[in-house]
Amino acid sequence: MPRSINHAASHARRNKIRLAARGYYGARSRLLRTMRAAVRRALQYNYTHRKDRAGDFRRLWITRINAACRMNGISYSKFIHGLQLAHIELDRKVLADLAVRDPQAFAVIASKAVAALG
Repeated sequence: MPRSINHAASHARRNKIRLAARGYYGARSRLLRTMRAAVRRALQYNYTHRKDRAGDFRRLWITRINAACRMNGISYSKFIHGLQLAHIELDRKVLADLAVRDPQAFAVIASKAVAALG
């Protein structure tokens, strides 16, 4: 009886790796063993960087809020503390969006934070 090697499944498995390695440089897109290693590593980096993206955005929002605060004569840390004292519950994403798109509204919020500080 001949040996069964299931060409269709093997081909599909390899093709899946080939499709993932398209565009890679040199042997990484041509040799199966190298392709597998490159794709595996790329997927690990992809997972890690998806987790890092949240922190990157938070850092960006804080930078934007800080710049807008300095234009209104207050530091970032005092601004955030003033928001807590004034019971203004806006997250950093919304505050950064206001700072960029509507500086007048941000200035009103900043004045309320300064007033709450006393």
